[in-house]
Order: sequence, then C-alpha cells, then structure tokens
Amino acid sequence: MVLSARNSLTGTVTSVNRDEIMAEVVVELPDGQTITSTITRASADRLDLAEGDEVAAVIKASDVMIDAD
Repeated sequence: MVLSARNSLTGTVTSVNRDEIMAEVVVELPDGQTITSTITRASADRLDLAEGDEVAAVIKASDVMIDAD
C-alpha cells in the first residue's frame, strides 16, 4: 500500500480498550515512548488488534498545536 502520509512509526500494541463504538490503541515505540490512537471499534475488530501485535502508526495531520505554557 502506498500512502501520502510521510510519518510512519512501527511499534508493539501494549493495550486495546474497546467500548461499543470506539477503541483506544496504545503502541509502544522501540525507544520506549508510546502513541495512543482512538479508532472505531469496527476498525479495531477488522484489524483483529491485540496486545503484542506489531503495527505501524501512520500519522497525517493538517494541524499540530503546541502550547508552551
């Protein structure tokens, strides 16, 4: 698959918390940092996501906000 997004980080799923509509997926990167993504429950189920899975977090954002306070 070829994507327009240029930021792809590989890591290991450390948790998947599903509710009726959404799922929160936590991915640990090789350097120990984590990324948390909220996706639909249907997508998490379709991908059959589970703790220990190796995945890629593909990031494409039109806005990134930074607060220095």
